[in-house]
Amino acid sequence: MWNYADLWESVADAVPFRLAQVHGQRQIAWGDFDRRADALARHFLDAGLGRQSKVAAYLFNAPEYLETYYAAFKAGLAPVNTNYRYVADELIYLFDNADAEAVVFHAGFAATVDQIRGRLPKVKTWVAVAEPGHAIPAYAADYDAIVSRTVGRTRASWGRSGDDVLILYTGGTTGMPKGVMWRQEDLFWVLGGGGAALMDVPPLSGVAEAGERAKAADPGTTLAAAPLMHGTAQFTALGALTSGGSVACLPSQRFDAIEFWNEVARLKATSAAIVGMAFAAPLLEALDRNPGHWDLTSLRRIGSSGTMWSMDNKQGLLKHLPDCMIFDSFGSSEAVGMGASTSVAGVAPETARFMVGPNAAVFTEDGRRVEAGSGERGLVAVSGFLPSGYYKDPEKTAKTFREFEGRRWSVPGDFATVEADGGLKLLGRGSQVINTGGEKVFPEEVEEALKRFPGVKDAAVVGVPDPRFGERICAVVDFAGDAPPDLATLSAHVHGHLAGYKAPRELVLAPIARAPNGKLDYKAVRALALDRLGLSE
Repeated sequence: MWNYADLWESVADAVPFRLAQVHGQRQIAWGDFDRRADALARHFLDAGLGRQSKVAAYLFNAPEYLETYYAAFKAGLAPVNTNYRYVADELIYLFDNADAEAVVFHAGFAATVDQIRGRLPKVKTWVAVAEPGHAIPAYAADYDAIVSRTVGRTRASWGRSGDDVLILYTGGTTGMPKGVMWRQEDLFWVLGGGGAALMDVPPLSGVAEAGERAKAADPGTTLAAAPLMHGTAQFTALGALTSGGSVACLPSQRFDAIEFWNEVARLKATSAAIVGMAFAAPLLEALDRNPGHWDLTSLRRIGSSGTMWSMDNKQGLLKHLPDCMIFDSFGSSEAVGMGASTSVAGVAPETARFMVGPNAAVFTEDGRRVEAGSGERGLVAVSGFLPSGYYKDPEKTAKTFREFEGRRWSVPGDFATVEADGGLKLLGRGSQVINTGGEKVFPEEVEEALKRFPGVKDAAVVGVPDPRFGERICAVVDFAGDAPPDLATLSAHVHGHLAGYKAPRELVLAPIARAPNGKLDYKAVRALALDRLGLSE
């Protein structure tokens, strides 16, 4: 059975001196990557973690992120991503829901960890990664001290399996974040089985072949510009390491387009992972302002998923990168491979149009397949290698993972029509989830935060168009009083309760009509917001 620890150990044995990770001036070779992960895995086991205990990575992009995952894989534990933008209450929910027994965090998050650790009795070890200006708290183990040891290959008594899981928490479409459970074997195959179809590289035939391929050829450096806490960069990094390549992260903790192009040129990166327009718009602006400034001839592929990416932007980038291919994937944490759009210089498909994946289809809500060219709207579904479900949530699992035509499908809620040539025309989510720069925001939780502000009678939250982030959050507020708050005040209030990206960027003051059952007509609210703001679709 396929397990990432076995695959990466094969690569490390074959190319111990090749770079595995780069972060600014930090360089970690495959042999050191392997050794450091062994030591961290041993620490987890010594702390009392058992088979498939959960290990949360509460980290910015850095080598420690993938080392934490590698250590978990080695010890037969389950790694869990953590959105570092979350505030205390959100983190408590996540760690408790995940049953986290180990949390690896950057020392700069210590003030937040101090607030929550007393309410998380399941956590057996807190491990802090040093940061300039931030001390390692007394209750936490020092990450650097742990990984400086040499302990030999670490393998728990229960061994490893393709059934071992990686849990990817995602916003989804409704409610609190859900933990998508991917068996490593299923994830390995849905990500290409160690091969690369676009480059005519077949899947691996066995674990040993991962090392053999790595020794025979260096696949280059992948720049993971998007956060590793999200599936886009994380899954890209898993594939890059399995191929024997190296993964680089941007030196800064915030995305900067100039820094991105500097790193592509400096590292001679061959591929990059971004998230749609939130990254692509400033990247194009930087190239337009500095034509010919960087040698970008090494870059052959830019990949994105999770949010819409405009045709005009793709064409603009390809003018500067004539030998590069843009691969725009349509999918989600629980549904990889629903569709794809591939763009090269001179030819770029229209925005929101994708070619359906080999295991994807569109079904009506009652389970009937939508015929190509019919114009009928349906739900996009994908079959084949799928997650086993949502962690500890059989009800949501049953709603998303459904059976059509005698097969199990993942149906995350995206509506589309099927064009006559088989292409998909996306229509959007059936729910009211707002996708802003790849981050999913639920209107209900922002509305509840707004209602805590003194004088707010009612609140509704909708997404309005944004040229860079796809959507931005608009609060429609019904205020009782003569001195309503301004946008900055309300945004700061929301930020006190929720992650900053969930705070509204637009404000409309208006009465809010509700149906007799108390439900909002989001379509009407959004139309009101667009009208007041002078925006159009």
